[in-house]
Amino acid sequence: MRTFHIRDIHVGRQHPVLMGVLNISPESFYTGSYVPVSAVHEAAGKMFDEGAEILDIGARSTAPGSPPLSVYEETARMKECLAELQGEDYIISIDTVHPQVLDAALRFDICLANDISGLCNPELGKVINDAGLPVILMASGEGPGDARSLADTHNSIKKVLNRAHECEIFDIILDPGIGKWVPGRTAENDWELCRHFHELTAYGLPLLAAVSRKSFIGELTGQPPAGRLAGTLAVTSRLIMEGASVIRAHDIPETRDVIRSVMHLVRP
Repeated sequence: MRTFHIRDIHVGRQHPVLMGVLNISPESFYTGSYVPVSAVHEAAGKMFDEGAEILDIGARSTAPGSPPLSVYEETARMKECLAELQGEDYIISIDTVHPQVLDAALRFDICLANDISGLCNPELGKVINDAGLPVILMASGEGPGDARSLADTHNSIKKVLNRAHECEIFDIILDPGIGKWVPGRTAENDWELCRHFHELTAYGLPLLAAVSRKSFIGELTGQPPAGRLAGTLAVTSRLIMEGASVIRAHDIPETRDVIRSVMHLVRP
């Protein structure tokens, strides 16, 4: 597997990296995760103290049916948030598909880009390459998370990796795209991807497990986002066993304990 460093974090090592979701979008599907800018400093410190190694900042909701948000407004939210964290020693990831947003964020101390469109926009690839950033890339054929079946996911990953090669981007964390990113995707599509997660290690890249409180867990358990923690932790533990290198989570102390427990089982 390809490994690389994000500052002092060795991605692709045996122990999974814990990424905390710092959500500054009030339109998010999980309203309990929303952090207003006035509380960002406190929330970031709490996540870090509880065990988050990377903070993934998102300023817009990407769930289907979310209200539209202009690039200008997304950029303004991101800049305001990053200004609040200026001078802190956090390892920050920027979750955006817009090169303008990432370019504005580069004026601050950021370490990682998170592109759910899988470099569908070559301009974003250019910004990432010029900045020398490692990147999380989601399996996206023509748009964010548009793969449905497992076979579609493999095809999308190949397209994404071709685009990355063209942009000369090589430090990649691969996101299989678990979740309802497009209307035609079903919960069973997500369960199938989770069951076959280990197959994706064949691409030789660190894998992201991003299942926190997502709809496929809610459809099985009958729980709204606020009630999906138990299901999330169960799926997360399986994906760690199946080779996940980075865990993206809303619930930091609980996920930290799952990572520690699973890793102690496999490597005491």
